[in-house]
Amino acid sequence: MNLIGQYDSPFVRRVALALRFYGIPFEHTPWSTFGDAEKIALYNPLMRVPTLVLDDGEVLIESTAILDYLDEISGPSRGLIPDCGHVRREVLHICALATGLGDKAVSLLYERVLRGEESKRWVERCRSQIAGVLSGLEEDRARHKTRYWFGDNITHADIAVACVIRFTREAHAGLFDAARYPALNRHAETCEALQPFQDIVQPLAPPS
Repeated sequence: MNLIGQYDSPFVRRVALALRFYGIPFEHTPWSTFGDAEKIALYNPLMRVPTLVLDDGEVLIESTAILDYLDEISGPSRGLIPDCGHVRREVLHICALATGLGDKAVSLLYERVLRGEESKRWVERCRSQIAGVLSGLEEDRARHKTRYWFGDNITHADIAVACVIRFTREAHAGLFDAARYPALNRHAETCEALQPFQDIVQPLAPPS
């Protein structure tokens, strides 16, 4: 299979990390959604990443749908999320908050880089949403004293949060204050110290 997209995207990175943790071999095509939009459009008319092309030619889009497929083929005993029950819903809840934060952080970056003049109202709204999610995640993570969010084993929630924190730090200096979010900072450091996180990483390159 072939994963399309650059690792400076928190969404592409979380998929690549899941592939690595599952031990699924894959090729990586680091196309940019701007510089390589026409190439991506051949597989995904939305021209968005991540886009995963399976060996039989089937194309999967959007990180949540891609991860659902990876969970399925990996089997329940290896899953990065429980099969069912309350903990599964909790993992999905944290993932939803993290990916929502990522969406807002990306939107805020595009607003700054691509528009000639920022919309003050839109920027303030995005910043407020980002701060609200970070506060909620900080409170939740502080309640969990385990190595990872839901125990001793890493889940999609851990990966999603760590990827989004790295992106937010690089894209918006000052929005993530380690002193204000100590539990999230420790969480990110724990994840980033793992070999897969060190192998699958790319400094943020502004869209052009």
